[in-house]
Amino acid sequence: MTASLRRAAGSLLVVGLGGTELTGLERAWLKLVRPAGIILFKRNIADARQTRALLHDAAELGAAHGLRCVDVEGGTVDRLRDALAPMPSAQAVARAAFSSKRIQLAQEHGELVAQAVKAFGFNTTLAPVLDLGLPESVEVLGTRTAAVAAAGVVEYARAFLRGLAAYGVVGCGKHFPGLGGGTRDSHLETPAIRRSGRVIWWDDLEPYRALRDELPMVMVNHAAYPETPGKTRPASVSPYWIRTVLRGRIGYRGIVFSDDLEMGGILKFMPMEEAVVASVRAGMDLMEICHSPELILRAFEALIAESERSAAFRAMLIARAKRTERQRATHFADGIAKALTPKQFEALKRRILRFGAQVASAQVGAEVQSA
Repeated sequence: MTASLRRAAGSLLVVGLGGTELTGLERAWLKLVRPAGIILFKRNIADARQTRALLHDAAELGAAHGLRCVDVEGGTVDRLRDALAPMPSAQAVARAAFSSKRIQLAQEHGELVAQAVKAFGFNTTLAPVLDLGLPESVEVLGTRTAAVAAAGVVEYARAFLRGLAAYGVVGCGKHFPGLGGGTRDSHLETPAIRRSGRVIWWDDLEPYRALRDELPMVMVNHAAYPETPGKTRPASVSPYWIRTVLRGRIGYRGIVFSDDLEMGGILKFMPMEEAVVASVRAGMDLMEICHSPELILRAFEALIAESERSAAFRAMLIARAKRTERQRATHFADGIAKALTPKQFEALKRRILRFGAQVASAQVGAEVQSA
């Protein structure tokens, strides 16, 4: 039973690494945990060849059909910008697409992001952002949001997801149930977003309702919504937001993925051991822990310990692991894509730079017309 519990617990975790190659210590704990996936950051990425080798080595020590994740939204959140080329932001692309009435720009954005992440060995990009670009959150979200209104977010995201799918890359809509009304950064603390349940349902959640069947994964944030039945509990550990709203009212059947459980928005609310257990109880499928091996191991052991204490939790954990394994086999069955030749890599870099210039030009044209 302990071996099966360990496999189940590890298969619900997506973990980060320290550098550009595996250390002996990382190999040891990866072999023990056998996580569902790996997420890399700028600190892990020097070039395509090195990144592909790192992902290959880490994936061999993880669960089958693993996620190989990276954050490439474009703009300020683009882990490949220095190793390849800067990708324009979602906001810039959406504005260019809407002003020129060429929504295919959003699809091209998705296609280029997909080609870029595949070139480095990834199969998942944690995009698109589905938050509304409301005035309250401008200082926090910046150019990460596609539009102020839900209709614009849906139009951009649908085309972007179509572009990702064309190249076999999995996207992840974030940050459910919405950070558009937030004024504080959940990396540092738990934002309290004071929007009513009715406003959230018709505005913030419209992208999730409209794209329900097109989103392979949905990321849940660490904000609290005190004017709703979720009250002051972060959404990532809230049965109300995950089970009642996302699974129940919206009817979402894809993978539910947590934002990084190392963020202040959750760890200032409860310790890692409580957070990871509460996330599973709330309905989370995969939990992301991006930096600390100590916290990764504490989370892993907490899931096992709770399973040994509670038969109900053990049944829940094993059932969740089995269901998530089936979903991973559907979405992440392929291995690392064939490497680009140097000529192909340079051609991709040029296409991204041309696309960025095209987006900038369309924005300038729109500003001149509206002046």
